[in-house]
Amino acid sequence: MTTNEAISNMDWRTKLLNPTPLARPGFKSLATPTYRGSTVVFEKQSDVTDDWQQSQNGYSYGLYGTPTSLELAARLSNLEGAHHTFIVPGGQAAIALVYLAYCKAGSHALVPYSAYGPNREMAADLLKGFSVTVEAYDPMIGAGISSLIRENTSLIWCESPGSVTMEVQDVPAIVAAAHARNVPVALDNTYSAGVMFDAFKHGVDVSIQALTKYVGGHSDLLLGSVSARDEQAYAALGPIYRQLGLAVSPDDCSFALRGLQTLDVRLERLEASTLKIAKWLSDRSEVEVVFHPALPSCPGHEIWKRDFTGSTSVFSFRFDKEFTAKQVIDFVDALQVFKIGLSWGGVTSLAVVYPSLDRPKDDHGHRLVRLNVGLEATDDLITDLSAAFNHVTGGE
Repeated sequence: MTTNEAISNMDWRTKLLNPTPLARPGFKSLATPTYRGSTVVFEKQSDVTDDWQQSQNGYSYGLYGTPTSLELAARLSNLEGAHHTFIVPGGQAAIALVYLAYCKAGSHALVPYSAYGPNREMAADLLKGFSVTVEAYDPMIGAGISSLIRENTSLIWCESPGSVTMEVQDVPAIVAAAHARNVPVALDNTYSAGVMFDAFKHGVDVSIQALTKYVGGHSDLLLGSVSARDEQAYAALGPIYRQLGLAVSPDDCSFALRGLQTLDVRLERLEASTLKIAKWLSDRSEVEVVFHPALPSCPGHEIWKRDFTGSTSVFSFRFDKEFTAKQVIDFVDALQVFKIGLSWGGVTSLAVVYPSLDRPKDDHGHRLVRLNVGLEATDDLITDLSAAFNHVTGGE
């Protein structure tokens, strides 16, 4: 009896639930199908496994990914030159996976004080509760980080450029110092979308991204990636990935796959528009300093020129000392094209004030504003900024 004949003889209630495909096979499309599912069906009992290494050993359970999420992981691995990539629910989940893979009770870790805020919050709260000591360090320390490495140091984080204040780190120097003591280095490479800075060429062991930003690109998904340099990093990350149950939505992965197709053209446009606006701000009397990696005013600018192939859409500037906290807030509130919001990397321009930052060497006070430049016409964005400056200064 053929499969179709067997199905035809079933009760209609059974027919409703039969998963056997009835449509003609062989459909080929330019889009990766969106596979949804928790349960994996096996041909026979001897095939049943509960193996998280689905890329190598076949599908076992939807928790560890479907063909949609594994396709995204494989494409990111190929793009970044990684041994393997794990897709996780967001950038913060990516950070947590790395910490929990490399740190245990009694471990010491290092994180730059310019790192993404929730990274440092996790260090001060969750990890401290697990008896893991996380020490903040000057992002510009370079090879000097060797003086901070202890016998129990199990992880060094880098984030370059740093969140908000945009310090560009000497990652190769940090990696050299770390590897001399057998300490792995993880990098938050979200700013570079995994392509403007070659993490693995520069010796990094684990590279993470918030795919929410440039890969997603449209402010409509939450995803993260954790890419392993080699089998050693893969072996450290994999079991923890499995135990944490970091399942992702295949629909979000589908959006991310689509975002990859336009990443090149979006980054090119975003870089050009952002540079034009950053240079324009540099000439404004209201602005004391602009923190954009491609400008000499940014800490680590020479390192950026050496190690990076381009810049992206997020940067900050600091108002002159004469401006009050209220004036800075009024400036952001007066913007019309720029929207007020956190995150970055999307097609819509955003602005937000950072009134208090823990930056030991710099007192930014209430005067720091971060911009994300989107795909609006650049001249419209400049006009919007100009009008907001005029609003707080009484100019025309």
